[in-house]
Amino acid sequence: MYYVAHRLFAAHDRSLGALVARKLADKAGHDAVFLPFCDTDEEALVAPVKGLRLFELDQDRLRSLTGMIAVLHGPSLDDGVCMEIGYASALGVPVVVLTTDFQTYSAGERTTRWEFPDPLVETLATRIIRVDRLGEPEHNPDRFDAFTARNAVQVELAATAAVNGVLTTSQGPRPLPVRTVVRPGTVFLESSPYAPHPAALHEVARVQATAVMTPSRFTARDSLAAARSDWDMALRAESLVLDVSGPETPPGAALLTGAAAALGRKVAAFQPRPTYTHAHGREPNWRNLMIQYGTTAHLGDPQALADWLAS
Repeated sequence: MYYVAHRLFAAHDRSLGALVARKLADKAGHDAVFLPFCDTDEEALVAPVKGLRLFELDQDRLRSLTGMIAVLHGPSLDDGVCMEIGYASALGVPVVVLTTDFQTYSAGERTTRWEFPDPLVETLATRIIRVDRLGEPEHNPDRFDAFTARNAVQVELAATAAVNGVLTTSQGPRPLPVRTVVRPGTVFLESSPYAPHPAALHEVARVQATAVMTPSRFTARDSLAAARSDWDMALRAESLVLDVSGPETPPGAALLTGAAAALGRKVAAFQPRPTYTHAHGREPNWRNLMIQYGTTAHLGDPQALADWLAS
């Protein structure tokens, strides 16, 4: 089963996901491709707790994958897609990341560049497909039609490249599933780039834990090596505390949420100022439903963290 992970919340995002799924189905077979929203019939689905049911349906597919195409764009990466990447990566599923974004990122003006806002994304990706230039211009007297056509060509090229990439990758050696020895009593604290971690969180964790671990990839000289170290360190921790504050859950927190859910780790989302999203027939969600149901606790202050670690 191939899984196409993409942002769901606007028609153009769903259309892009459907284009990739169509091209993949033409080569792998219609029943070999799972497209969220489409194949969970999200608009028409009725369930006592709809968001939870959608999470369960997606998780069922994530546990039985041959490969994944994940579509990511822009400086604010979709947290649901990042969660799905982390989930698949922890299980050793090849992940091809597709982007038509022409931006790359770094911690400074002259430091090493990353393909995505968090270097952890590219350390987990089996392959990255970046098609960042418009299609060749064709003569057209209407400049808007001409520009639309160049974008359409770019998207077609990107989708085709991603499909070929995931089919090739899934036929080769698979990445190894995560196999780590959990260190009892340890806590990994993942801060949000959008808000400083309250110092009280660290103090609480130090009191409750045998060791407190924090990421280094945003300050290390070799950010990609540090990202791999952060990933390994986080998944050796008995408990993960992930600050999900921001316009969306930060990519690192989302990736680690997915891995923790796949491996059955104890993981909590820290969010002192939640905001809620609403959709037809769905319960209010304090974050993307893949984050809301992929974590085991939602903490709002240091005392809640102390209580959770003591439980």
